[in-house]
Amino acid sequence: MKIRIEKIEGCKVAYLRQVGPYGSSNIKTMEKLKDWAQAQNLFNQDSIILGIAYDNPEITAPDNCRYDAAIVISKDYQVDDTVDVTELSGGLYATLKVKHTQKEIQKGWEQIFLELQATEYELDNRPTFERYTGEMIGNGYCEIYVPIMAK
Repeated sequence: MKIRIEKIEGCKVAYLRQVGPYGSSNIKTMEKLKDWAQAQNLFNQDSIILGIAYDNPEITAPDNCRYDAAIVISKDYQVDDTVDVTELSGGLYATLKVKHTQKEIQKGWEQIFLELQATEYELDNRPTFERYTGEMIGNGYCEIYVPIMAK
């Protein structure tokens, strides 16, 4: 697996936030978001789902780590009060496609940061995220995105 550098456009997302240690609570939050999206007829093969991690648990106390389960929505879509809305910043990202298993995702996170050290890029302060599309999930994959900027 090799990282790719990709420029993405910013997008509007509907999300549910989970604060606390990353892990099983994130999965529950993601399931709640999917249930909401299905009820709104937003969840289908073309949907883009994001797991957005705002904090590094090696720096931030695990009880304070923020995670958003999000779905990309159109600019004009009006949400109900079940979810919140924000804009995900566009820009340059290092990305890596990995198998959608806990073990492979963990390895992917380690690999992407190691490989970044040998590039002309460095981290910036936008959040990292995992990206899931219907096609990727159907084939057992997801993508890791890490925000970067030129050194």
